[in-house]
Amino acid sequence: MNDAHTFVTGALGCIGAWVTRNLLRKDVPVTVFDLGTDRKRLELILEPDEIARICFIRGDVTDTEAVENALRSCGARRIIHLAALQVPFCRANPPLGASVNVIGTINIFEAAKALGIDHVVYASSAAVYGSGDEYDRDIIENDAPFLPKNLYGVFKLANQGTAQIYHQDYGINSIGLRPYTVYGPGRDQGMTSTPTRAMLAAAAGQPWHISFGGRNGFQFADDVAKTFIQASDLTAWKGAESFNLGGSIAHVSEVVAAIEKAAPEVSGRITFEDAPLALPAGTSDRALADAIGPLPFTPLDEGVAFTIAHFRDALSSGRIDLDAYNA
Repeated sequence: MNDAHTFVTGALGCIGAWVTRNLLRKDVPVTVFDLGTDRKRLELILEPDEIARICFIRGDVTDTEAVENALRSCGARRIIHLAALQVPFCRANPPLGASVNVIGTINIFEAAKALGIDHVVYASSAAVYGSGDEYDRDIIENDAPFLPKNLYGVFKLANQGTAQIYHQDYGINSIGLRPYTVYGPGRDQGMTSTPTRAMLAAAAGQPWHISFGGRNGFQFADDVAKTFIQASDLTAWKGAESFNLGGSIAHVSEVVAAIEKAAPEVSGRITFEDAPLALPAGTSDRALADAIGPLPFTPLDEGVAFTIAHFRDALSSGRIDLDAYNA
């Protein structure tokens, strides 16, 4: 048995694919539990021989018995829980959103309890916070009031409460991480995916319109994945806490400038909406760094340049279909 063997839910999504990539490149066995079958994000950032090393178990995170059976059968002793429906899907189908995002998380903790696993890492979200004008500072700290403005945020806040109760009642320790605007190869869904779509368009020499403006916390997907793994490695952690991620606090115009720097041929053709997201300008990761140590950080220009270069290579090699990606 490899004590680092990690059970990853939602690994067919962006952050999950990057978590899987980083674990494999540390020679950590990975079991992927996902209802979906589309491996396009894994195929975009992993080599075929790496994908061949993944143990895939198809199952529904809303099925309590299936989650426990999958965890039991694979023998993993670490859990990184990322499976979720994002903002547009929760808005379109609230009962399904609650089933996946809330019941699914409860099922992960139930499986951990049944198998004696006392450390879980899971994804919360900056969506647990309110709009920027509800706070007295632009960059909010970890103890800022939770004032979610959509069901996705409500569901993520419920998961933080779930984690606290499972620690209180059953001694299961957990760390929840709250990403904000994640960008990088594989980010093709969700309310804040359009900056990455702009990077893909730039790689193809095409124009793009980013759907929001204002200042945001931009977090490179590889950094986010490494932070989840860092939290999972902290097996001596005691408690049930959730933490903000930091990243690059920047205006969308700075993202556009970084895109144009990496792809001068699209200068003036990447645009954005003036309206900011209904969230604070950024979140501070000081509490997280105090808890788990120095955090990975890729400057915005470097992350954007990497993403565009990766997309160019993927387009030229046929690893990504522009029309299918934007469908």
